[in-house]
Amino acid sequence: MLRTIKLVFLAILMLAIVTLALANRGPVTLNLLPEGVGAILPLSIELPMFLVILASILTGLLIGYILEWLREHKHRRLAAEKQREAQRLSREVETLKKKHLSPEDEVLAILDKSTRNA
Repeated sequence: MLRTIKLVFLAILMLAIVTLALANRGPVTLNLLPEGVGAILPLSIELPMFLVILASILTGLLIGYILEWLREHKHRRLAAEKQREAQRLSREVETLKKKHLSPEDEVLAILDKSTRNA
């Protein structure tokens, strides 16, 4: 059900993008520098309007993705530290089990088997 909703949403989005592109095929001049600086170093390009709109949307999405990735860095670092700590503690538990669990410790062996099976 959710996949169908996703596909319908993507189809509507694609239809809107194609409609936008067809309605804005006219060329526009995109000045890369303001007019005062543009007199010294003229940098401008002529593109169809829909390309300018789509490039602006994609640029905004890219900037948002990068900022979100940077914001979440501390959470990823903390998760990695916790994972390393859990692995270290697991190794320590296994070492202690090997060291203290001898054949005469039958009760501990039975308890260990029951916790593994649960």
